[in-house]
Amino acid sequence: MLPIAKILKAYGNEGDVLAGSTTFNLQEISSKEPVFIEFDGLPVPFFIEKSISKGNGRCIWHLTDTDNLTDAEELAGRTVYIEDELEDDSEEDFTGWTLFDNGKRLGIIDGMELIPGNPCLRMGDTLIPLHEDLILDIDPDARTLDMAVPKGLLP
Repeated sequence: MLPIAKILKAYGNEGDVLAGSTTFNLQEISSKEPVFIEFDGLPVPFFIEKSISKGNGRCIWHLTDTDNLTDAEELAGRTVYIEDELEDDSEEDFTGWTLFDNGKRLGIIDGMELIPGNPCLRMGDTLIPLHEDLILDIDPDARTLDMAVPKGLLP
């Protein structure tokens, strides 16, 4: 799960909440995919039924099953998560796969370094972060991974 926002407070009397994030554009969240809020250690899914931008990384959201001030106040202070698309892929062992940098063949991946929160590919002495923003294409059948490798990482 990827933390994206915090419920700052209840907003109004109809179950709306004010959510804020300094690192994620809340307007990019799809209303078709659930967001998750943790209760008793378990992620509980909610769908965003309404989203109104308030600028500076803040939005007013109406979430499913929050219909009054009491429901909204119960969410205040909690972290909002989305499913990390890379989470399933990061468990994939890319050892032996061919790595490309923007279509240019770099070589064969020697191994994986599963650093918590920062999985990396190993090619020789070089570690390359395996982050969803850097992945351009994954082809499991051909066992190829095309990435936009940050400049300065490769010798």
